[in-house]
Amino acid sequence: MATTRKSRGRQRVKLAKMEKESNPQVTFSKRRSGLFKKASELRTLCGVETAIIVFSPGNKGYSFGHPSVESIVDRFLTRNPLPNGGSLRLLEAHRNANVHELNMQFTQIVNELEAEKKRGEFLEKIKKASQAQYWWES
Repeated sequence: MATTRKSRGRQRVKLAKMEKESNPQVTFSKRRSGLFKKASELRTLCGVETAIIVFSPGNKGYSFGHPSVESIVDRFLTRNPLPNGGSLRLLEAHRNANVHELNMQFTQIVNELEAEKKRGEFLEKIKKASQAQYWWES
């Protein structure tokens, strides 16, 4: 049984300057997020440092960078690479800072949990004491 296509599928977009004023801004917004996502994936998969700076049709600047756009642009302009393992040390320091912060949050939550358990035990004691005072219970 032959199936008929209702659409022509995904077609290649002809690369030419868009004439309508609203189209470039919409296209830029959609493609900018895709570009930043690809840069993030490249950083994650290959462990590289990336920086992207783009300007919208309205001349508004957008940037994405890891570890930061400023550090990468400075390195590029001065042609001064970090010593061997510099990016790894930076990444390790960032991870350690995150682990330390998560440990602090964990400790705080555990302390709150212990306080709530003690409060629950205290309320249970009050409940039992008040039940013993009713005349119909004796």
